[in-house]
Amino acid sequence: MKKKLVLGAILLAIYSCATVPLTGRKQLSLVDDTQINQSAAQSYSQLLSDPKTVVVSSGTDVQRIKRVGGQLSAAIEGYLKTNGFGDQYSFKWEFNLIKSSEVNAWCMPGGKVAVYSGLMPLAKTDAELATVMGHEIGHAIARHSAERVSQQMAVQGIGGAVSVASSTKSEGTQNIINSLYGVGGQLALLKYSRDQESEADRLGLTFMALAGYDPHAALTFWQNMAAQNKGGAPPELLSTHPADATRIADIQKRIPEAMKYYKH
Repeated sequence: MKKKLVLGAILLAIYSCATVPLTGRKQLSLVDDTQINQSAAQSYSQLLSDPKTVVVSSGTDVQRIKRVGGQLSAAIEGYLKTNGFGDQYSFKWEFNLIKSSEVNAWCMPGGKVAVYSGLMPLAKTDAELATVMGHEIGHAIARHSAERVSQQMAVQGIGGAVSVASSTKSEGTQNIINSLYGVGGQLALLKYSRDQESEADRLGLTFMALAGYDPHAALTFWQNMAAQNKGGAPPELLSTHPADATRIADIQKRIPEAMKYYKH
């Protein structure tokens, strides 16, 4: 039995790896992106149609979100295509503003983005808004959700072999995806690890630069976020992130890399 488990682990490691664009990091990949994106899109639709969810349909903030989102998505798609990743991503982008005092934003797999109105006062410029939106999109481009699903599949031993574990007909796989994205019930957003947060920061800086936004604005935005964290519980956006000082220092180190892509 042990030999079979070891063999299975080796097979998973060899045949089930994906590469994160830009960073080049190898990650476990046991689930088809189409399945992940469909489940995420279903949850996104359910959230927007929920009577408790107030989607803002007009106004300056909505215009800003859609404008910045459009520029980011176009720049990202161009980068992925140029660097040989275009065939691996089939995003159907959506950008919505949700009325809530919560300081938060997120991007589901497949490009489903939501920004909460409580965040907007902290993103005073389009470049600062591109900072947080680029970061959240970075999670989707890096397939962090699919990676988390794959990790759970591996831990639970679902599938037992690559061909089974990646099958869109796997009931166990679907159950994990449903639990993570709240399909058929409440929306359950993933909490990412600190390493994934740092990777999303790096990707976000490059994405905003590609879209024509100065990466230096990221320092201002995250300093504003850090100020929100003093004297109380951190905003939801910061709840599982690296320490404020660590994040800001890391971003400062990454700015020269991002500036190589900045066109203004």
